[in-house]
Amino acid sequence: MTLPYRRTTLALLLTSLLAGGGFVALRAQADPPKAAAAPAAPAVEVAEVKPQTIIDWQDYSGRLEAVDRVDIRPLVSGTLTAVHFRDGAYVKKGEVLFTIDPRPYAAEVERAQAQLAAAQTRAAYSATELARGQRLSADNAIAKRDLDEKQNAAREADAQVQAAQAALTAAKLNLEYTRIVAPVSGRISRAEVTVGNIVAAGAGTPPLTTLVSVDRIYAAFDVDEQSFLKYVNPAQRSKAEPVPVYLGLADEDGYSRRGGISSVDNRLDTSSGTIRVRAVFDNADGRLLPGLYARIRLGGGAPREAVLIDERAIGTDQDKRYVLVLDEQNRTAYREVRLGARQSGLRVIESGLAAGERIVVSGLQRTRPGDTVAPKEVPMNRESLVDAPAQPARQRAAVKA
Repeated sequence: MTLPYRRTTLALLLTSLLAGGGFVALRAQADPPKAAAAPAAPAVEVAEVKPQTIIDWQDYSGRLEAVDRVDIRPLVSGTLTAVHFRDGAYVKKGEVLFTIDPRPYAAEVERAQAQLAAAQTRAAYSATELARGQRLSADNAIAKRDLDEKQNAAREADAQVQAAQAALTAAKLNLEYTRIVAPVSGRISRAEVTVGNIVAAGAGTPPLTTLVSVDRIYAAFDVDEQSFLKYVNPAQRSKAEPVPVYLGLADEDGYSRRGGISSVDNRLDTSSGTIRVRAVFDNADGRLLPGLYARIRLGGGAPREAVLIDERAIGTDQDKRYVLVLDEQNRTAYREVRLGARQSGLRVIESGLAAGERIVVSGLQRTRPGDTVAPKEVPMNRESLVDAPAQPARQRAAVKA
């Protein structure tokens, strides 16, 4: 093949390729790209804000205290011969707890009885002598001085009888004190002294054990000055309408017991700005023990209308709290709210919302203010079936976006 022929062939191939590329370019320019599909509206759960009649509640922390707490100490000295209870048992009033060796005190009772008998004999003899002297004095057969001596002897004998009777009473009391009984019904602690030890009487001696009543129990807590003036002040509190007080333990979600205010301290602690309040609760089941942590809910004021919403509907934007409100076109709008106390699992909204408005209660992290959403109507306190409660960090990210 000659060189001119090869050059002609290459030129024809190059012309064909250029023509094909131009055709592809022209076709690409002739067919415009398809428009991207619009994203679907996010599905969220929506609830209507409804008013409810509530009582303002204040929450406090406190400790349980026994209504009656007794340190059991001996009233007589001696050797401990018996312990009649199990540690931590429930004992009834009058039940024997300890026994101290009664023999020395029984002997003292017998001695006092003998002294009383001797004093009564002397008193009887003195009375007889006085009667004889009075008969002789009527016949002027005895001197006035002798009669006075007989009268004085009779009075002394009567006084000795009284002294001997008092000594016998004291001896019998000491004998009774050898049996140490429960002064109140309640739960007893462990025995600090065991059998065989010598115990001494006196207020300064260590207690043998402690006993606390459990049928009723106190809950002590500190109330701030504003709450005291508004709810607790005895000078303003109506006896016909006592302040409701509820108690819950650390392992309870709610408040299982209702009680009443028992006492309010007589002064405000200026260092903390609080005053000590004590409420009393029934404890028939004995579950409440002194020293346990107590959650106290104190109510006050007249019932009022308020709007309550689910906690899941509340978002956090730095130091603000907000909700997303829906309009008639299902568009969301940012609304700052001021929170109140919790009531029956919901949160009171003091300002920012009105009854009848609709808010997003679940799916808050999937939408932003101004978005159009696909709402699903649910009750205000219904558990979410669409999404778990939104986390504050994700809520803040949605607002800033």
